[in-house]
Parts: sequence; C-alpha cells; structure tokens
Amino acid sequence: MLTNAAKPLVKLVDRYLPDPYIFVLILSLIVMIAAVLFEQKSPIEVIEYWGQGFWGLLTFSMQMLLVLIVGFILASSPLIKKGLNYIATLPESASQAIILVTFVSLLASWINWGFGLVVGALLAKAIARKVKVDYRLLIASVYSGFLVWHGGLSGSIPLTIATPGNFSEASIGLISTSETIFSGFNLALVGILFIVVPLVNRWMLPKAEDSFYIDENKILEDVNKTFDATRPAERLENSRLLAYLIGFCGLIYLGYYFFHGGGINLNIINFLFLTFAIILHKTPRSFLNSLNEAVKSGGGIIIQFPFYAGIMAIMTQSGLAVSISQGFVAIANADTLPFWSFLSAGVVNMFVPSGGGQWAVQAPVVLPAAKLLNADVARVAMGVAWGDAWTNMIQPFWALPILAIAGLKAKDIMGFCLMQLMISGVIISIALTWF
Repeated sequence: MLTNAAKPLVKLVDRYLPDPYIFVLILSLIVMIAAVLFEQKSPIEVIEYWGQGFWGLLTFSMQMLLVLIVGFILASSPLIKKGLNYIATLPESASQAIILVTFVSLLASWINWGFGLVVGALLAKAIARKVKVDYRLLIASVYSGFLVWHGGLSGSIPLTIATPGNFSEASIGLISTSETIFSGFNLALVGILFIVVPLVNRWMLPKAEDSFYIDENKILEDVNKTFDATRPAERLENSRLLAYLIGFCGLIYLGYYFFHGGGINLNIINFLFLTFAIILHKTPRSFLNSLNEAVKSGGGIIIQFPFYAGIMAIMTQSGLAVSISQGFVAIANADTLPFWSFLSAGVVNMFVPSGGGQWAVQAPVVLPAAKLLNADVARVAMGVAWGDAWTNMIQPFWALPILAIAGLKAKDIMGFCLMQLMISGVIISIALTWF
C-alpha cells in the first residue's frame, strides 16, 4: 500500500543523507551561523560557547553509553540469544518478519531504549539468516521501534521529573510516573503505535525486484569461543561462582532499593540490566567478550556526543533554543501547549538529540508557560518527551548502534523512517491534544 509512496523517500535519503558524523559537523556550522544571524552574537562568542560546552555532557554521556552497553551485553547473553534465535524461526514470510521485528523492537525499546536497539538488531540478523526479506527495511523496522522509547520505562524526561533533587523540582515538585509513563493517554498512545508502526513497515515492503538482500556470509552467527583454562587467571575468568556472587549482591541491593520505595531512574535501570547481564553470561570471560563487541557499537556515540554537547551549549547560551521554544509556546493555550511543546521539541531534537539534555534546554521555557496557562504539567513534559523521540526518525544519531551491528549506513534505512515520521507525527499530535 505504501510501497510506491516510500520509494521516492528512500531514493531521496539515499542520495542526500550524509554519514551521521558529517551530519553533526554540518549541524554544528548551521547552529553557529544561526546564533550569529538571529541572536546577534559575535562569531568569537559562539565559538566560545561551543568550545566551553564541548565536554558539558560527559556524565550524561557516560549514562547513555552504559544504557547501550549493558543493554547490548544483556541482549547478547546465551539465554537471551537462544530466545532470539527461537523467535527468528517463527516468521515464514517477509511480511511476517517485518511485523515481528517491529513489534519486538517496540516492546524492548519501551522497556529500555538501549536494550530495544540491540535486541531488535540481533533479532533482525537472526531472521535475515532464515527469511528472504529486504534487509534495509528489516533494520529500519528495528529503528522504528525506537519511536516509543521516551514514553517507556527508560524515558529520560519522565524519569528525571520523578527523581528527587532534579533541577525542576523547586518549580513543579516531583511528578510520579503514574502521571507520565503510566498515564492513560500515554499508554493509549503507546498502544496505538504498537499497532500502526508494524503495519506501516509492512505496507512499505518493496517488491522482490526492488529489494536489497544481505549476503549470508556477512551475518554469520557469532560462535562463543571456549577453551580449557590452565592458568589461575584463566580459571578466574571462567568462574561461574565469581559471577554469581557478584550478581547475587546486585540482586540483594535491587531488592533492598525497591523494598524501601526506590523509583525507576537511569542509574537503577543500568544497575538492573548490568546485574542480570552478569548472571546470564555465567562467566566473566563471556561477559567481557560481549563487552568488547558492545564498545564497538558505541564508538559513534563516544565521538559524536561532545559535538552535540557543543551544539547544545550554543543553543542554550545564545538563546536559540529559548527563541524556538518561545515561538511555539507564544501561540499556545492550556489545551494546545502539549502539542506545541511536542513540535518545538521535535525541532530542538535535531540539534540536541538527548532527552535529558533537551529537557534542560526546554524546561525553563515550557514549565513557566504551563503554570501561567494552568496547563497539565505532566502532559506538557510528555509532549517534549514525545517530540524528542519523534524526530529521531530522521536524526540518525541513535541509529548508530543498530547500523554498527547490522553493517549498514544511515542512508540505507532513513527513507523508510521518514514515512514513519510523517504518520506517527499525526498520531502523537492527536493524542497529546485530544486524548
């Protein structure tokens, strides 16, 4: 149904979308020029903002990198991989493969964005070994699952405003996840996307003559290396007892934490996934082998995050982000503020592809507006969260780990994602305004 509509988008993106590293360099220059032209800042001021802000997200970058790495390690544990290989035997056609991969990626991304990216990519590779399906759309289907992450359990904004000591607590207090992640309108929106996103991907399935099939030799299943331990150090590396003892300590802490009323935040999610990864890998050597692969997938994030921190510094210190947000907020009322916050977040996300970093930029604008207009603060915050997730469909930054695992380039999948952007944008807008 959407095959013909998606074809020109795929060709357009394939021709003009550069590598994500080139993309961030171009964005950096665009923001610098915009700050000079629209905020009347001198070039040297803008360069100073950029240089001083370049390392401003190191703590957050480490949190985000750990989300990816521990998610990768958990997803590549023998038990999880066995489950993925079993799931890969279920689809018998290309259509079924697309729908299954999309649904699994949506579910896993809702649980944890890093886990979702990795699980989806590994499942897609497993399916590609068994089913003849367009490999570009298969991987794009994985990334489309990322659309729901900010409405899920690892959403940076809803977790931030639920965490004691966050920077906005003084103005809005703490907002429970029951009003954001687990609110009726958010769960309804997530449910609709769980239906629509797989169907859209299915409807974009190219005809056989237009499809791209991957060479099986490029996606051979990794085989866990085993060897006889002879040295004491090797025996420690292959000690299940050591892994289980540490994992058991982690479980005790998690039980203690949640029993005493601890909430979900980025750090506890990372700790939870790390604990289960240690246990499910059974030995430190298996864990370390997976870690080495996980770090490779995070290479693009490591080098590009500082550039986005520099962009964010220009956006915030020059006033560009505030000007963009205020432009949308100025035309809002209590009912439409979540929608305009969503749109403004979508624009800002192109330059600040970090949910937590974006909230730091937009909260000082949207929160006072929400209080002034007597709007639903929780819904406004989720508007920003969904805007951040929405334009990821054309912002290739978070596709880097998937592309690294799949062996593709951003231009191979972004044409399909552009179609998802247009359709999901309508759905999210309606949900934020009328649900």
